[in-house]
Amino acid sequence: MTEKNHLIIFARNPQLGKIKTRLAESVGDKNALKVYLHLLEHTAHVVGKVSCVKHVYYDSFIEKDDIFPEENFHKNIQVGDDLGLKMYNSIKDVFGQWAEKVLIIGTDCFELDNSVIEEAFSKLNDFDAVVGPALDGGYYLLGIKQLKKEYFINKSWSKENVLLDTLLDFKSLGLSYYLLPQLNDVDIREDLGDLEKLIE
Repeated sequence: MTEKNHLIIFARNPQLGKIKTRLAESVGDKNALKVYLHLLEHTAHVVGKVSCVKHVYYDSFIEKDDIFPEENFHKNIQVGDDLGLKMYNSIKDVFGQWAEKVLIIGTDCFELDNSVIEEAFSKLNDFDAVVGPALDGGYYLLGIKQLKKEYFINKSWSKENVLLDTLLDFKSLGLSYYLLPQLNDVDIREDLGDLEKLIE
């Protein structure tokens, strides 16, 4: 039942000079913002095709009248001292809303499409967790049926060993997991690919 499937989007408020700072080092703040807005649009388009309950958690404040319409997305603010605790608290909140499967994604993956998200929900029928590996050693998607804090603590976020550490957590807890296709997150200019055309 799709009302038991919940998708969380972790989004940054698109403010000039405050997003995509690593990318901005090489392309400037305005171009970095332009790229991020494009990534937000892509994410909204992709998740709009998926039948599930959808949530957006913003990093600073709740955006009104943005590309995530209130009638289709539950909106909230990330709470926690680091990325791991922010994800943990958000997923805990959503599991409290009668969710049976929860996926969490960011807004940095231009290669993500709805078929990957639908595959993730489907694989949670047979596995305890689903992970979408990113080329930089992190992950662009995490899907779980039960919440454990171990997934989100003692991690060096934005480092190349986040995926490996998370998979080791699953193994140590005796949990099965499924790996989705490896995709590319946009963090630096070399990650842009076709998005390079947005740079002025």
